[in-house]
Amino acid sequence: MTATQAGTTALSRPIVLQGIRDSFAKLDPRVQVRNPVMFVVFVGSLYTTALGVAAALGMAPDAGRPGFVLTIAAWLWLTVLFANFAEAVAEGRGKAQAAALRSTRKEVQAKKLKGRRVEDGHTLVQASSLRRDDVVLVETLEVIPADGEVIDGVASVDESAITGESAPVLRESGGDFCSVTGGTRVLSDWLVVRVTSNPGEAFLDRMIAMVEGARRGKTPNEIALSILLSFLTLVFLLATVTLAPFSRFAVESAGVGTAVTAVVLVALLVCLIPTTIGGLLSAIGIAGMDRMVRSNVIATSGRAVEAAGDVDVLLLDKTGTITLGDRQASTFHAAPGVTEQDLADAAQLASLADETPEGRSIVVLAKQRFQLRGRDLAGTTHEFHKFSAQTRMSGVDLEGRRLRKGAADAVRRFVEAEGGAWAVAVTQQVETVARGGATPLVVADGKRVLGVIELRDIVKGGIRERFVELRQMGIKTVMVTGDNRLTAAAIAAEAGVDDFLAEATPETKLALIRRYQGEGHLVAMCGDGTNDAPALAQADVAVAMNTGTQAAKEAGNMVDLDSNPTKLIEVVDVGKQLLVTRGALTTFSIANDVAKYFAIIPAAFATTYPQLDAFNLMRLASPESAILAAVIFNALIIVVLVPLALRGVKTRAVSAAHLLRRNLLVFGLGGLVVPFIGIKLIDVLLAATGWV
Repeated sequence: MTATQAGTTALSRPIVLQGIRDSFAKLDPRVQVRNPVMFVVFVGSLYTTALGVAAALGMAPDAGRPGFVLTIAAWLWLTVLFANFAEAVAEGRGKAQAAALRSTRKEVQAKKLKGRRVEDGHTLVQASSLRRDDVVLVETLEVIPADGEVIDGVASVDESAITGESAPVLRESGGDFCSVTGGTRVLSDWLVVRVTSNPGEAFLDRMIAMVEGARRGKTPNEIALSILLSFLTLVFLLATVTLAPFSRFAVESAGVGTAVTAVVLVALLVCLIPTTIGGLLSAIGIAGMDRMVRSNVIATSGRAVEAAGDVDVLLLDKTGTITLGDRQASTFHAAPGVTEQDLADAAQLASLADETPEGRSIVVLAKQRFQLRGRDLAGTTHEFHKFSAQTRMSGVDLEGRRLRKGAADAVRRFVEAEGGAWAVAVTQQVETVARGGATPLVVADGKRVLGVIELRDIVKGGIRERFVELRQMGIKTVMVTGDNRLTAAAIAAEAGVDDFLAEATPETKLALIRRYQGEGHLVAMCGDGTNDAPALAQADVAVAMNTGTQAAKEAGNMVDLDSNPTKLIEVVDVGKQLLVTRGALTTFSIANDVAKYFAIIPAAFATTYPQLDAFNLMRLASPESAILAAVIFNALIIVVLVPLALRGVKTRAVSAAHLLRRNLLVFGLGGLVVPFIGIKLIDVLLAATGWV
């Protein structure tokens, strides 16, 4: 379990106790006013308490029975406290995470270099004094003092304090694995690190701020819903206020009954405004961030988490996401007139200087197929040609032989430069391998083409089924790869993605994202390199790998601590669950009001209009019992729904329309039925105990 996960998997006793204490602290009017719905309940609680005390002292004879008024006031206060508790518990889990993260922070001394090289010498300073662009030396078993980029050296680094993974990772200068995080430890060798953050701006600082909720803020959808809830509250407030003069007029006109009291009107108002979702709204947002953190993903804002739920286009890298990312030699395809063993022998020799995983797999395959052991080239005249991105070939010049192995077009240019001819059969072999979803490498001996090596990257198990689920949810998947179109098309068909981008470059990725956004889509992607930064900055949801470059992490709005490209799918799931939970509980809250109408309205006006007793469908014991039962249910339902708000409503791989129908059935119909049952049971208990 990672530091970010510690103490967050359940409602532990310390979190609950702290939540209770914070519930009372949040009774501060400056805190309550931030939530308009609950602020109305807060003011109503103050008012009914004052009326109850006045009635008890005989100063408000028209307020109603003192015991009844004070009981209503007590349950209104509990309604406020329960809403505070929901928010406090959600915040408490974040505070527990932050405490776990703070425990990983250590004040260490840093070896600040006087220049940019080890030879320049260093001075010992406190890590907290380091600033952006300072250069430090970190040696074996020393803690990296600040976030930065490796500019020299290579070392294995223990990042378990951040990621929870015990296996060390390699960090080196250049490439996509140069980023290091403050608080991690060098296990071997040394690194020269350029600091990329000032004090208080480090990655760990941002993590702590996010999990504490200090920078969560309200998301656009949350703001829109808050405005809607505030508007509904205002409407019900105006409607309730008009009932007082209407009731007095009705009593005077009919000459019977009693006018509705202020306490009853407050109870009616509290029960009709959307207190359930109003009390849980903040907790739902905080819990959504919490679930993202427990997935080991740090979002820069709640807006990013929410956007993840609205995403309808996913851009996924092929290597490491859709495939295992470990291409292995699987088959030798000899050219006409060449034996497979001769091809394997030449391929092995040409791969001796190739330190890539693909090159090593060719040596292994030759050994497995033809028992070709490693060669001792001592005493021979030879020259190795290592693989490079420019030549896209590797090989060896050995005793008059010029053996090369590499990409088809690169080897073709080599053969033709040697004066050889390119066989049509080899072209056909290359195309056949590519159409099969594998990568072809061609082997040549000078001007003679020997054949093709098939490198196959295996599609991950279960990934096709996952793409089917995403499609059912209305999400389009696009595979992005540098492979040629034939290979890309074959892998795309095998994996079951909806579309693909072959021979991808930073420019084509950016253009693809802009095209989808121009069509009205929300796009999510992940990346780790500097060349991914433009596309990450353009995407609506951009997940940067923690192992990636600083440029990638700054361009993204999320960082995956596990550096797992597949995590993008999980990010979308968490975001969608946040939106579904908020929508489901809003539906339930609004549907709740119907039962409360049938409980309080007949109770309030039955003395004046006996005909209204026909609406007393629940056959509640008395007007006081009906009103009190509705208020009690209104308070208790918040507590009952707290675990659901924190856990989230379970999502399914179905379309948005199907999900809407399901939520309307479960939470809409449930919101209608449950209050009738709950209010009736509370009424029976009140009548049985003689409280009213």
